[in-house]
Amino acid sequence: MHSMKLVNSLGSEKEELRRNPSGKFSMYFCGPTVYNYAHIGNFRTYLLQDVLVRTLEIDGYNPCVVRNITDVDDKTIRDSMKNGVSLADFTGKWEKIFHEDCDALNLRRPDFEPRAAEHIAEQIAMIENLVANGFAYAAADGSVYFKISAFERYGALSNLENRQLKTQTLGSGGERNLVDEYDRENVSDFALWKATKSEDGENFWPSPWGNGRPGWHIECSAMAKKYLGNTIDLHSGGVDLKFPHHENEIAQSECANGEKFVRHWMHVAHLLVDGAKMSKSLGNLYTLNDVLNMGYSPMCLRYALISAHYSQQLNFTPNSLVAAKNALEKLRNFAKTFQQKCPPQRFEIGEWKFFGAAFGALMDDLNTPECLGNIFKAMNGIRGEMRQQSQLFGEFSTIMYCLGLRLTGEEKSVEIPAHIAQLADARWRAKISGDFKESDRLRRELQTSGWLVSDGKDSYALTPLR
Repeated sequence: MHSMKLVNSLGSEKEELRRNPSGKFSMYFCGPTVYNYAHIGNFRTYLLQDVLVRTLEIDGYNPCVVRNITDVDDKTIRDSMKNGVSLADFTGKWEKIFHEDCDALNLRRPDFEPRAAEHIAEQIAMIENLVANGFAYAAADGSVYFKISAFERYGALSNLENRQLKTQTLGSGGERNLVDEYDRENVSDFALWKATKSEDGENFWPSPWGNGRPGWHIECSAMAKKYLGNTIDLHSGGVDLKFPHHENEIAQSECANGEKFVRHWMHVAHLLVDGAKMSKSLGNLYTLNDVLNMGYSPMCLRYALISAHYSQQLNFTPNSLVAAKNALEKLRNFAKTFQQKCPPQRFEIGEWKFFGAAFGALMDDLNTPECLGNIFKAMNGIRGEMRQQSQLFGEFSTIMYCLGLRLTGEEKSVEIPAHIAQLADARWRAKISGDFKESDRLRRELQTSGWLVSDGKDSYALTPLR
């Protein structure tokens, strides 16, 4: 066994992941806020975390994974009230849809998946600890705030201390940070407990400070402590969670527990769509259902989303799905040479003989693009060489297991009507001949007809918009 090396977001240095003497490698992943569909940017993070867990499992780390469900926050309460249903019924519906999407994408279920609403007592207990030891204070309205100035290391993860930002009790507008999520770099005291308001309806719980509910940040600290202890081996989430969420988790947990909170941090970079950040206003916020409606399978999406290094932004385009479909077909054809079904499953590997470079790439900072490249390089090198079939089959299946790629079933093909194909060919000819005005006109006509055209270096791809 060799230790995995992974860049630690705290310090940005590549470090070995130390095996835990207890026999369990503890991992905490920030999970979904269940108020709507998870989009493909969310799933990119979950999928790369999944590849990490699978690889650590194969290498004997014995990972124990906790991924929380945020079912109490500003958005879940707001939208449940808007829909006139209880918070539990509203979040339960979206949690079920999330799990269905996870299963379709072949995501392993975590060992524990605690819900915030079921751990109110643990959150209150941690807040009481922080208040009693001078790290937090109650305001006149019954809300409780963490005192940023009481934690000297605040900002180390996101490098805030080098941005000359002033630590303050009140924000620049004279207010404390009562909202659950915020993207401003305003280091003001944040809410641990939020006093009930009329717009919360019946979504409140009793506490020593009056009726209210926890702030968003405290749930992860409280549930990580309950299921994994005071110190966890690895914590991961999207890069957008570095500040404020993960900074706040560190401050809360280390002040409450008096111990180091996390040994290793891993953050996954943003997903771009056609070169732009995903947003509803741009109409480029895709879900798994959107991809299925384009005619592609969940495995196509999985392949596309893990094809770039976790620390690098991935620019997702319809061409990404075309490339993923073609790559998966090559993997399926290779698997068929074994004359038997090849589902991804765990095999005990001693010495790697064929796909060792691919596995080694995963063990070196979870380099998924290098892993995929090495897989195809190995396949080309041994094509027709089917001696040691059992070893080949075991190694290939193990690598497919690490990547979570199911090779059973066939990809759905995208059926393109003849008149659309003719329009697309005419547009491509106009483009390569330099008639960009005609090319743009035909592109708009295609889009009006419900088809998105994406150009590659030597070809183009068509994707249905509905």
